[in-house]
Amino acid sequence: MNSVNNVYVELSVVLGKTTLPIHQLLKMGRGAVIELGTKQDEEIWILANNVPIARGEIVVQGERVAVSVTSVLTAAEAGSFQT
Repeated sequence: MNSVNNVYVELSVVLGKTTLPIHQLLKMGRGAVIELGTKQDEEIWILANNVPIARGEIVVQGERVAVSVTSVLTAAEAGSFQT
């Protein structure tokens, strides 16, 4: 069981996604704002090694941004995640 304690998993959070024409991307510079398809109060995806495992919401703790887990996904729910 101790060998499991030495295994690391990369966690990432997907805030949202969008699609835009390449010419618009090429015109972007510092200060550009990219609108995402996620609403402010919508849950975000939490991934472990690029596999969805949970949903959560953004919280601010002091000067840091964190994620509060709101639900752990079933296999069926994880399958609804689209890259």
